[in-house]
Amino acid sequence: MKIEGKEYRTIWFENNVVKIIDQTKLPHQFIIKDLKTVKDAINAIKTMEVRGAPLIGATAAYGLVLAIIENNDQSFLKKSSQDLINSRPTAINLKWAVDRMMKKLSRVNSDQIFTIALNEAKEICEEDIKFCENIGLNGLKIIEEIYNKKKDTVNVLTHCNAGWLATINWGTATSPIYHAHKKGIPVHVWVDETRPRNQGANLTSYELNEEEVPNTIIADNTGGILMQRGEVDMCIVGTDRTLSTGDVANKIGTYLKALAAKDNNVPFYVALPSSTIDWDIKDFKDIPIEERNSEELSHVEGLDENNDIKKILIYPKKSKSMNLAFDITPAKYVTGLITEKGICEASTDGLKKLFK
Repeated sequence: MKIEGKEYRTIWFENNVVKIIDQTKLPHQFIIKDLKTVKDAINAIKTMEVRGAPLIGATAAYGLVLAIIENNDQSFLKKSSQDLINSRPTAINLKWAVDRMMKKLSRVNSDQIFTIALNEAKEICEEDIKFCENIGLNGLKIIEEIYNKKKDTVNVLTHCNAGWLATINWGTATSPIYHAHKKGIPVHVWVDETRPRNQGANLTSYELNEEEVPNTIIADNTGGILMQRGEVDMCIVGTDRTLSTGDVANKIGTYLKALAAKDNNVPFYVALPSSTIDWDIKDFKDIPIEERNSEELSHVEGLDENNDIKKILIYPKKSKSMNLAFDITPAKYVTGLITEKGICEASTDGLKKLFK
């Protein structure tokens, strides 16, 4: 996808260094950062310089490549793999990518391991791009159906950032939107601001602007009244972990949007690559929900009048705050899951029809 007219991916390997777009600096600064060690990769994941389930997985895969460059030793590689898995708990792609890499690298000769690791990390990225492109083509059919009935702009509401910045390219929730826009279907996106880190405002609106897709940022609590007014035709969100039961873990606030959509008969879709499906956990209460630093709530960053980025406190100094990063949307509130293999109902039977 594009930034200032130039094509980019979110992560790539160059001269033994992993290159990323530092997403903590967006939208005010566009900075490409070098990751030189596995600790750099872990820090990038923890501090959300990279974020989004597919991109976290890709970063972890490249992190193991950096570990091999740093110390071509199986014990160091194993410890690095566990440190990467522990860097963020909720997104299942992280563990999926590390497990896939380690399965490929176990009992590999030391003189071959770097090449094999690099090729596998690149394959994970290429696979994700293809999956996200197919998600877009499958989701496009839904937007086309709405447009053919409405014959007017299709209004899509999304939550947080499930755009190309959360993947390698295309995105998950945004991929159908980008495909519709490229096909000439008039589409407008309601972008939830998505407190506490404002990833909708800072990232989703930013990338939609760069692709010239009409969009409007709204406060997180505005979606409900827009649905009541008939100004939302469909919701599409991403996911950090979807159980085989169809229950969805995603950015905090997703559950409330699903409830509002259900009450107003607005279709609510979740877009995901198969790497985000957790086939092991059966009860959503067992999904680890990350609780992050409360400063993400109590402080905000932005440009001051001198175009300098400043961080300021917006809460009373003595107040406590709780910062849960994700919530669970039960399958019964999900209209359908948009995957690289097609669209299915959010259920065990639905997923089994697509994934044998």
